[in-house]
Amino acid sequence: MSELTQQELTAKIVASLTTLRALVATIDTTAAAEPSALPGWSRAHLLAHIDGFARAATRQLESIGATEPFPMYDGGAEGRNNAIEMLALMRADALVERVDQALAALGSAVNAIKAEQWELATGFRGTGSVAELFAAIWRESVIHSSDLLRSHSPANWEPEFNAHLFTELASRVPKSKRYILQPHGAQRIALGSGDEVVVLSGTDFDLAAWLAGRQPLGPVQATAGADGADLPELGPWPSGLKARN
Repeated sequence: MSELTQQELTAKIVASLTTLRALVATIDTTAAAEPSALPGWSRAHLLAHIDGFARAATRQLESIGATEPFPMYDGGAEGRNNAIEMLALMRADALVERVDQALAALGSAVNAIKAEQWELATGFRGTGSVAELFAAIWRESVIHSSDLLRSHSPANWEPEFNAHLFTELASRVPKSKRYILQPHGAQRIALGSGDEVVVLSGTDFDLAAWLAGRQPLGPVQATAGADGADLPELGPWPSGLKARN
C-alpha cells in the first residue's frame, strides 16, 4: 500500500469514527449483554475497550510535544484490562453515551493535529510517531466496527484498508514461515521470509480478517506444496501490550 498522507488518513479516520459512533448508538441493554466477535467478550466489554482506547489515544494526541512520552494506559495491560472489566458493568445507556463522547473527543483531537507534529513521538508502542498512532486509530475503529456484530462486517472493509493490514500485520507470520496471500483477482502478496511456504487464497477482506484474527466470512483456502492444508498459525498482534487489540 502506498503511504497515506496525513490529510488522507485523517479523512479515513473521521469516516470510520462516524461509522463506529452510529453502530455504538444502536446498542441497548439486551445487545450489550450479547457476545461480540471477540471470544469471551460481550459487546459491553468491547464498548469498554473502545472507550479506553479512544481516551488513551486522545490523551496522547493532546499531549504532543511533552518532554517525554508517557504510556498509552495507566498500569499497562493490567490497568487497561481492569478498566475494561469495570466499565463493562455500567448500565448500557450510560456506557453507550460515554463511548460516544470518547469517540467524539478523539475525532476532535485527530483533526487538531498539525503537519509539523506528524512525526513527533507518542507513548503508542513506546515512542511511536503520531503517524503510527493515527494508523492504529484507523485500524481500531474499522475492525471494532465489525467486532460489534451489528450491520458492519469485514465485507465493508475497503481494499486500501485490507492492504494496510497486510503490511501492518506481516509481523504475525512466524519466522520459519512464508505466507503467500492470493486475493481473488489481484496480485500475490508475500508475508514473511521463512522456508516453509503456505499459499492462502480468498477475498482480500477475508484474508485481512484472518490475518487480524477475525472469522472470515467466506472460505480462506490454504495449500502447502500441491496439497491442501489447515490454516496456518499466526503470532501475536504487534503491540506493546500483551492483550487483545
